[in-house]
Amino acid sequence: MKGLVVSAPASGSGKTTVTLGLIAALRARGLVVQPFKSGPDYIDPAFHRRAAGRESYNLDSWAMGRAQIAHLIGLGAGADLAIAEGSMGLFDGVARPAGCGNGASADIAALTGWPVLLVLDCKGQAQSAGAVALGFREMRRDVALAGVVLNRVASPRHEALMRHALDALAIPVLGVLPREAGIELPERHLGLVQAQEHAALEALLEAAGAAAARHLDLDAIIAAAAGGIAAEAFRPLPPPAERIALAQDDAFSFVYPHLIAGWRAAGATILPFSPLADQAPEDSAGACWLPGGYPELHAGRLAAAGRFRDGLRRFALTRPVHGECGGYMAMGAGLVDAQGSRHEMAGLLGLETSYARRRMHLGYRRAEPLAGLYAQPLAGHEFHYATILAQPDAALARVTDANGDAVTETGSHRGHATGSFFHLIGAAP
Repeated sequence: MKGLVVSAPASGSGKTTVTLGLIAALRARGLVVQPFKSGPDYIDPAFHRRAAGRESYNLDSWAMGRAQIAHLIGLGAGADLAIAEGSMGLFDGVARPAGCGNGASADIAALTGWPVLLVLDCKGQAQSAGAVALGFREMRRDVALAGVVLNRVASPRHEALMRHALDALAIPVLGVLPREAGIELPERHLGLVQAQEHAALEALLEAAGAAAARHLDLDAIIAAAAGGIAAEAFRPLPPPAERIALAQDDAFSFVYPHLIAGWRAAGATILPFSPLADQAPEDSAGACWLPGGYPELHAGRLAAAGRFRDGLRRFALTRPVHGECGGYMAMGAGLVDAQGSRHEMAGLLGLETSYARRRMHLGYRRAEPLAGLYAQPLAGHEFHYATILAQPDAALARVTDANGDAVTETGSHRGHATGSFFHLIGAAP
């Protein structure tokens, strides 16, 4: 599959809005676009899915090997081209590589042969945009630069100054987005507001597609798509049970689509339920999975959801219940919200967490389980602002960061209940 990587020199340059607009505009032309996201991220892929009408899969050079990346790209078979949104800056990653790279979007571009569409935030600069683009073209010889999109351009004179510098370097300008384009997505402490919470998402995607059609050179962008990667044999992580009760609502939505796809491909049945709607896990399931999300924004509703908590406790008497990050907190004894109010949680574990004392925890993680649903080393990441007040149960895993240093957030287990701040990506490559 030919494709492009939409990247930038830094976060906040406009990658997501350019990606969404490009997908919407190409889809309006009748093309089938397969979206991807480089790196660990739950929120952007949900927007991609709404724009493309196809599941967006994460590609991660630190947490995945070449075979898994090729396998995930293969899940998008049948598309006319791939659009992969990068994370942070194009070359940004961790210091010590694992898998097939250090987590940088440039690794995905090099591995797939997809050229980079570089989004430049041009506010406060003119000809210097040429120097930035030149540096990105020359940084890695195994990464091709398709061209640049000039974002937040103030005036025709501003555009002309930058084009003059870029033309002299033979770097194509594939789009110019004026500062008043007005396509912005609301944000909160872990990133963008989730797609399912966005009241006017369809209108925003339509506006982004119309802006892309006006301001991007779609013909040149389609022509610049290149590359592809051959399929390789790969076996995803097996499902934790033949029937899996999966919490799914605004409080619990952070689970990677490739995990669900792998479970289903192995024959598992997914049984969604909503804790916020006070639903208990399906009793016919053999395991229950509580993903991450935003339980701190809904702590009062979860504390009042008696059917959910009672059903979860009954389930955990005989079958495994696992929680990731937000799901882990909901399995604990209590959660203190940002205003300092404590809310009773399910009590399957003794964990007490607080958002009144915020501290960011962010980064790749490798876990060697001591108990739980999987025995082999696992790759994942941690991203939350909760502070642990108490974690009295036995450790779930030995956890290290991308540098190999021990991490104190080991997760915990009690009986059939397991949980961790660790977001699972897959078996450690």
